[in-house]
Amino acid sequence: MIKVVHYINQFYGGIGGEEKADIKPEIREGVVGPGMALKAALGKDAEIVATVICGDSYFNENIETATAEILDMIKTYSPDLFIAGPAFNAGRYGVACGSICKAVKENLNIPVLTAMYIENPGADMFKKDMFIVSTANAATGMRQAIPAVAKLAIKLANKEAIGSPAEEGYIPQGIRKNLFRTERGSKRAVNMLVAKLRGEAFETEYPMPDFDRVAPNQPVQDMSKAKIALVTSGGIVPKGNPDRIESSSASKYGKYDIEGVMDLTEATYETAHGGYDPVYANIDSDRVLPVDVLRDMEKEGLIGKLHRYFYTTTGNGTSVANSKKFASTFAQELLADGVQAVILTST
Repeated sequence: MIKVVHYINQFYGGIGGEEKADIKPEIREGVVGPGMALKAALGKDAEIVATVICGDSYFNENIETATAEILDMIKTYSPDLFIAGPAFNAGRYGVACGSICKAVKENLNIPVLTAMYIENPGADMFKKDMFIVSTANAATGMRQAIPAVAKLAIKLANKEAIGSPAEEGYIPQGIRKNLFRTERGSKRAVNMLVAKLRGEAFETEYPMPDFDRVAPNQPVQDMSKAKIALVTSGGIVPKGNPDRIESSSASKYGKYDIEGVMDLTEATYETAHGGYDPVYANIDSDRVLPVDVLRDMEKEGLIGKLHRYFYTTTGNGTSVANSKKFASTFAQELLADGVQAVILTST
């Protein structure tokens, strides 16, 4: 019997949502939440002996401490296999799943497996360290994700040969292998070209990355009359971070009034951003969000007006999907407020 320990966050553990994201790690005997479906999919050859539950915020704000605590919990069960998630497109959850899997693999030397959406920041961070089953971007894809996880998990536990990403359903790891084909590469290339010219289906042997291309807007004709807004992924917030924007894998953004504010002082502003030394940003937040310089330009007539609100979030590990969602929301507000140009800053 293959002994499995499963990792989930506070939401799937039935403890609560964002208001409970700061709970410390705990371990429960047997299956919890999605572990029920996973247990059924694993079948009679594997048993989920315990489930670790940890709040997403607690883990990402205390990575070293949380990792050590969770490793100690897992060790007591001497598992043969460790599974985390699925995390779908939840950024902090994905980072936690990847981090724990990597730590278990390195410290306990057992197979690990997680699952998440390809645009989850955890996927890009950890796809070279472990197998990550590709899922839909939301929990509505649970029915498809669990069987794929179970199938690959059993193969890993039994030390069976693992096929290609297309065969097994995991996110490509960037590994290239030499294969022998009956036809030369030149002939295969010509066959693909002919199929493409005919409008027929073909499959490239070397898929290229797909990058978004954003067409630039027309330039502002007269900056001296333009209303300019500040937007940042550098996490600048009023002192105390009133909206509790996460230091990593942000699920929200903030909108703050700077009407009459000439300078972001140490007493009034700070950064919520994790992943870099915040000291200099906390001493003078204008280093990340240049309100003072824009006020000078306003006085000198170089720009028409600085918009009274700035928008902020943290870019550290924040998913592409969330970033697009944030921008599409506040971009409409900026347009409605007559903003003609935006200065976007980061760390």
